[in-house]
Formats: sequence, C-alpha cells, structure tokens
Amino acid sequence: MNLEKVLSRKFEAIEHPLVARDCMLYALGIGIGEAPHDPAQLQFAYEDGLKVFPSMVNVISHPGGWVKDPALEIDWVRLLHGEQAFEMHQPLEVGKTYVGSFRVTRVVDKGPGKGVMLYQEKQLHEQDTQRLVSTVTSTYVLRGDGGSGGTTNEAPAPHPIPERPADARCSIPTLGRAALLYRLSGDYNPIHADPALARKAGFEQPILHGLCTLGVATRAVLQTWCDNDPARLRSLRLRFSSPVYPGETIVTEFWRDGSTISFVARVAERDVVVLNNGRADIA
Repeated sequence: MNLEKVLSRKFEAIEHPLVARDCMLYALGIGIGEAPHDPAQLQFAYEDGLKVFPSMVNVISHPGGWVKDPALEIDWVRLLHGEQAFEMHQPLEVGKTYVGSFRVTRVVDKGPGKGVMLYQEKQLHEQDTQRLVSTVTSTYVLRGDGGSGGTTNEAPAPHPIPERPADARCSIPTLGRAALLYRLSGDYNPIHADPALARKAGFEQPILHGLCTLGVATRAVLQTWCDNDPARLRSLRLRFSSPVYPGETIVTEFWRDGSTISFVARVAERDVVVLNNGRADIA
C-alpha cells in the first residue's frame, strides 16, 4: 500500500436519487416480505406509504471498488470487510436525492505480516436542503499491507458484550436465493453468485454479503426493541466475524442497558458467530 496516495486520494461527491423500486428491492434482499401480509414488513416492500429501511444508508452513494486502483498499491485481493457502523440523523425518504461524500479517516499499521486497518467515512446529505442525514463508517482489513505505515497505532476498541445471560433472542431465516437478490442493490462481487469462484476464494459455496447480514441484524433490532418503527433506531455498529451461507438461520442475542442494545449474531446450523461486538442505540 502507498500510504501517501491513499491519504491524499480525493473522492467525487456521488448523487443518488432514492426511488421506490430500489428501496423495495433492498428490503426484499435482506429478507423482508417473508410474511407478505404483515404490516411491519409491508411498510418497506409496498409503495403505498413506503418507508426506507434504515440500513440502506450503507449501500447508497457508494464509491465502489476504489481500492483496486493500481496507483494505491493495495493488495486488494486479500482485503476483508472488518467493521461497519451507521448513525441516523434524519430518516431516508423516497423521492429525495442524496449526496454522499467520502474520505479515509485513519490508517492503523499492525506491522509486517499483520496487516493494516483502513478506516473510512461517508456522509449523506439531502441534495436540496444540505441537511446531514447519515454518517456511515467502515473498516477494511488489508491483510497483505502490513508494514506500509499508518496515521496512528491506536485502533478504536470494540464495543464490549456483557457477560451476563442474554436478555432476548431473535431468529430470522435467510433464503437460499438471498445473495442473488441482495447483489441487485449494487454489490456484484462474483463470490456471492458463482460457485466456482466462491470455492477458489476458499468458501464451500457462494456466501451472503456482509452488509446483507448486517441488514438482517438490523431487522432483528427493530423487531425486538423498536416495535418495527425505523425512526426509533439511532445508530448501529458491529464487527464481521464469519460469513453466512444463504439459507442459514441468523440468531441474534441481545443485552439491553437503557437505550443501548448490545448484540451478537450466530448461524444456528453451524453455531458460528457471524457478527460480534454489536451495539445499537434506540429512542
């Protein structure tokens, strides 16, 4: 990795008109609609009074695969998506156009052979009013770039999970076609669709997108703690621990401390933690 070029990279602002079809397609991609007569799900999947599911802020105005630019000298083939977070300042609304601005905020070098943590931030503003709608942060783990240098040696500590028994659980099955459906929201990485390429990448079969798993966990938070009201979700953050295979059931365990909800998600079929150090803040 060329640290100087990564830090000096300029990103163009990206306009994103939010149309009803895209919002409904995103909702279907994270499994909403499995109960098509349930008003709690229909509010995100039917155009009459349509609401935008909050975790959609993660996929709009995305800068794409910028890490593949040869000038940056990033070993992008070994990249992992380590963490994701979003904060809602205003709800997304169908019919509005949003503008995303993107920047690299810090780089933590763990040393040769240990990789680099690259932290990014996206801010979404309403085009007409310039109001800040959401702040989205993500962390890439660049496994092949340790020793390239960084801006700091301190990585933010993960949110701690309470050691007491969980206060609640929510089980949500995923569809066998979930990855094929979710990729239509913009992430066309072939390891989510092509069995041969997935095996080449070290997976038994195509895997579910990490941000799709995040969407399912967000559903669990709304269902368990927010009476399915998206306006009550203020923020959510988590770490990706392991991939999910489409068709598996995601079980999210929760610990509540006031307005703070801690959570961990695992797949029931393999008893493997797939999301860890989760935190949601609710109204």
